[in-house]
Amino acid sequence: MSSAILDEQIVRRAGWRQSTLGRIVGRPGGFFGTAVVACLLVVVAFAGTIAPYSAAAQDIPARLQGPSWHHLLGTDQLGRDLLSRILFGVRIELKVAVPAVVAAWVFGEALGLVAGYLGGVVDNVLMVVMDTLQAFPAVILALTLLALLGPSLIDVIIVIAVSYAPGYARVTRASVLGVKQDTFVEAERALGAGKSRITFVHILPNIMPPLFILSAMNLPSAIATEVGLSFLGLGVQPPTPSWGVILADGFTYVEAAPWAVLWVALFLMVTTLGFTTLGERLRDVVDPRLAGSER
Repeated sequence: MSSAILDEQIVRRAGWRQSTLGRIVGRPGGFFGTAVVACLLVVVAFAGTIAPYSAAAQDIPARLQGPSWHHLLGTDQLGRDLLSRILFGVRIELKVAVPAVVAAWVFGEALGLVAGYLGGVVDNVLMVVMDTLQAFPAVILALTLLALLGPSLIDVIIVIAVSYAPGYARVTRASVLGVKQDTFVEAERALGAGKSRITFVHILPNIMPPLFILSAMNLPSAIATEVGLSFLGLGVQPPTPSWGVILADGFTYVEAAPWAVLWVALFLMVTTLGFTTLGERLRDVVDPRLAGSER
């Protein structure tokens, strides 16, 4: 191998390690989190192909059976294949968690921008409202709102978004208070730039990284919240193959066939761990205060 080719390969490898994706997957936690999220996205896109059966297909003679060649994870009380229902349930979980987190991000960021930039009475009023919402535990607030709205997919998304929006508002406000005092913002203001230009061109791009990291950390929490609400009968309703619905059905027969509870708990644990480790790795890569700590 010639020297030129070897040098080119060394440069490519160095460039890969220095790229954002390379830095994320370059550590075990980042690699694990990326792999878990990638697998979930593949399942969402191809659940109908990957799942061995339909989520609603029943095999009554094989009800409450353990893992076998015909049903790799066993069956539920109606003989439905647990692996298929859990795989189709991934779609339900992300269908709830992603819109809920995005809505919380947009709503909370808008309030945080207004509060942080305008300050004064507007800041005080908005923060009192956000603090009031944040004072309630997410599950208690969700139960209260769902008691008023009723259990449905859209209502669960709204409830989770309302529960998580105060966190985004507070992070946005704190970031805006720091950025708006920077020299480049003061220079733009001295040159006659309007509030909208300063907010959307200069402040907003500089406060996105912590919000992006927060969303990665909130996604598993949103999934866990949906599972809990569906388990209590206040979220997605049967026969939709939500993990919470599967868990509730399996809990009724947990002594005779614990497979549903065990498998849902395992999938939920791996999903939560994957998103959490990916969010932590994103924080290490994106946050400039932590960039110097890497070797």
